[in-house]
Amino acid sequence: MKPPSIDSLGKRLKDYAWLSDLPAMLFWAALVGVLAALSTLGFYQCMHFILSLVGGDSGSVVQTMQGLPWYGRLLLPAAGGVVAGCLLHWAEKRGSHTSSDYMEAVAIGNGRLSIGQGLLRSVSSLFTVVSGGSIGREGAMVHLGAMGASIVGRVARLDTTRLRLLVACGAAAGVSAAYGAPIAGALFVAEIVLGAMAIQSVGPLLISAAFANLTMRATGHYHIVYPIEGLAQADGVQILPFVVLGLLSGLLAPQFLRFLGLARGMFQDTGFSLPVRLGVGGLLVGLLLISFPYVAGNGFSVVTSMLHHSWTWQALLTILLLKVLATAFTVGSGAVGGVFTPALLVGAAFGALFGKLALFVWPDVGVSLYLFTLVGMGAVLGAATGAPLMAIVMIFEMTVSYQLVLPLMVACVLAYFVSRAVAQVAMYDVTLTRERDLVLRRGLRHLRLSELVRPAETVVSTGTPVKEALQMFMEYPVKYLYVVDEDNVYQGVVAQRDLTSLLMTQTDVQSRVAGDVVRFDFLKPLHPDMGLDEAQAVFVQFQGERLPVVSRDEQPKLLGVVYKSALLEKYSALKRSLDASAEVLAEATHRRR
Repeated sequence: MKPPSIDSLGKRLKDYAWLSDLPAMLFWAALVGVLAALSTLGFYQCMHFILSLVGGDSGSVVQTMQGLPWYGRLLLPAAGGVVAGCLLHWAEKRGSHTSSDYMEAVAIGNGRLSIGQGLLRSVSSLFTVVSGGSIGREGAMVHLGAMGASIVGRVARLDTTRLRLLVACGAAAGVSAAYGAPIAGALFVAEIVLGAMAIQSVGPLLISAAFANLTMRATGHYHIVYPIEGLAQADGVQILPFVVLGLLSGLLAPQFLRFLGLARGMFQDTGFSLPVRLGVGGLLVGLLLISFPYVAGNGFSVVTSMLHHSWTWQALLTILLLKVLATAFTVGSGAVGGVFTPALLVGAAFGALFGKLALFVWPDVGVSLYLFTLVGMGAVLGAATGAPLMAIVMIFEMTVSYQLVLPLMVACVLAYFVSRAVAQVAMYDVTLTRERDLVLRRGLRHLRLSELVRPAETVVSTGTPVKEALQMFMEYPVKYLYVVDEDNVYQGVVAQRDLTSLLMTQTDVQSRVAGDVVRFDFLKPLHPDMGLDEAQAVFVQFQGERLPVVSRDEQPKLLGVVYKSALLEKYSALKRSLDASAEVLAEATHRRR
């Protein structure tokens, strides 16, 4: 017997309209949170099972690599890359009318995620992670949470708007379960994916993230990610080193992302198939693992070691450079996963290096080295993701150390603004797309009519003979001439139909001048300080193509004309930008697959 499809299950519930009402969204968000946590646990179990087969125990990826001979460290990432590439190739061959990326499904899609492609991509990510690829496992976990939410929303027959919100809830729950950070999980999706902080959106995100966290606690899998004891508060002049750290992190983060983009472009230029590309990327990572296995995996265990053991500056510099290189090999080859956790390691190593230098220069500052490590993590993450608020809250939730908050706030915000000033690059394309839209909208909103004013060619003075006015009507395809006095003060208009009537009813028109037939209130003139909306409202009541622009002086001067087509072009620019943003996001998402 054929099992029922998702859409058929949804049709059976179509008579229960209350299931898709707004209050019911909180129930669905809670359910999605539980499912996301369970899918995260399932991913963890699969990882541990495969690692136990490879290394004989269920330790971390780094521990597994340390237990392998040199040729195992070399070949395992290459073999994992080939398998992951084959799965990705299979996913692409399947094709689908629905999206395979949760950010695309929420930002520009209809919330419907491809189940087949999503599962294949998640399994591909699993093989990349367990074979030592330098990539975050959170990418697959978040996608599984979003995919489960898409299934639930389709069964519940949610409309497109609420389905997209529920998929966002699934993503927030995935972040919450992966990092033990429910508030940061909600802020991650709100800041980066939705770009909105309204309670109608954030409320369901918080509920979903909270229930994911509760599920992890109930199953005994919740723990403080980076527990730190005895961390001293930094205040007063002690904040100064973190100001510098924030500025430098803002310079580092975009260069890190640019390097990943360069590697991605170089791999794509080879023209190799996905299995070959990922195999080559894995082989290059394996070469690094032979002598330095710490660069394997997402870097969680390495950060933990930095926070509890003393690393030399040479070791910190080595792990920083090699981790960037290994991540570039993995991400550049096309592997599916997250750059989120590797960015945390890069930030931690950079923060620790800076901390050693700061303590050498200012030994009496009274700040722990571990504080620099944690603040560096947050600053690089906030600058790379374009979500400094999320980064602040995430580091706090992963450490449960309030002493971090003040230096984190300073460093993360400074890093964000510096990164945006030096380079328009971010970890997620949707962030830059939204920022470009906001800049354009702000520009159009504050655009004054003075920027659209063009010289007026059909202008006559009050003393201009009617005969000359008639000749101007013959030369220009217009219905009105603008009339000014000798001081260029606007007097009104001469209408073509008035002159035609004058010619038909009176024979003595040679002695008449424009001032005799001017209409003072026939047209409503525009003013240079008007906004686009105000000017558009005037054009709606006017059938012509252009209107005069005059100053707001007591004796208004004629400044020129504004054409309706120029006004409409500005409005069209906004629509083109919105359409282009959706296309850019979809194209960027496709390139990353």
